[in-house]
Amino acid sequence: MPVSKQNPVTEEGVALGRYLFYEELLSKDTSISCGHCHQQKRAFSDAPIAFSRGHKLRKNLRNTPPIFNLAWYPSLFWDGRSPSIEDQVFHPLRGENELNLSWDEAVKRISDQEFYKAKFEAAFGDSFIDSNRISMAIAQFERTLLSYNSKFDKALRFELQLSADEYAGFVLMNDQSMADCLHCHSTDPMALGTNLKFSNNGLDKAESIEDFKDFGLGGFTGKEEDYGKFKIPSLRNIAFTAPYMHDGRFESLEEVLDFYSEGVQENINIDSKMTQAHRGGVRLTELEKKQIIAFLHTLSDSSFITDPKFSNPFF
Repeated sequence: MPVSKQNPVTEEGVALGRYLFYEELLSKDTSISCGHCHQQKRAFSDAPIAFSRGHKLRKNLRNTPPIFNLAWYPSLFWDGRSPSIEDQVFHPLRGENELNLSWDEAVKRISDQEFYKAKFEAAFGDSFIDSNRISMAIAQFERTLLSYNSKFDKALRFELQLSADEYAGFVLMNDQSMADCLHCHSTDPMALGTNLKFSNNGLDKAESIEDFKDFGLGGFTGKEEDYGKFKIPSLRNIAFTAPYMHDGRFESLEEVLDFYSEGVQENINIDSKMTQAHRGGVRLTELEKKQIIAFLHTLSDSSFITDPKFSNPFF
């Protein structure tokens, strides 16, 4: 696993970060926490909600992504605006639609708790508390959210075999003449389920820049060629995290497969690897869709969503 030299993971730091991840004092009205929208039983997503609601039930603008295996990600958020897990922590805390708290107030609230003074001293060597240390601790905890024990992982370790349909789905996904998923959703032995890049997959028709409703990566980079590109999500634990896409438009894996099969829209920024966009998609049969979905379910890691090390320590 990639290790941060500036913020190495320690047992004490992770223990502190776990409390802070679930700490409701870090929201303006002390009613929600990071764990409110990132629920362990949903692979730390907010399924089945398309748009999470934060302070005063204000709706977020994009679907809440799940959290796992983040140490490998070079950037975070659907639009890639955050270069590290530590930086990512700063955004939701002060976001008006999320926790909506100033960092000055956050530091004051945590500093007022004797419980946390001892935790910070154990994690950092003294009881000094500031926004950087809060973000570092939460980031340490999030780096431990590792998912690696799905049925597919066990098959890669030769502990069991996939069923005939599951294996057929795996083959279909990795066949460029069939489903052709492998370019964006890697299922090699590393098995992150994503190439960690950004892409426009033809969700919406766009003949000009003016047609984009959400600029995605382009809203961050300012480059027109990035408009409508979004982070390619991992396929891991995908059965736990519906609805799908940055705007949560698809409620089921069946809808996702229908889209890639016959619903792809031509778009000026569409990924060049979407080679069948001109005919609406890759044109899968109903049996092929069922086999792919069977394989996708092998990426579910039930031990991850039930691991007590990641649960709310206040309960």
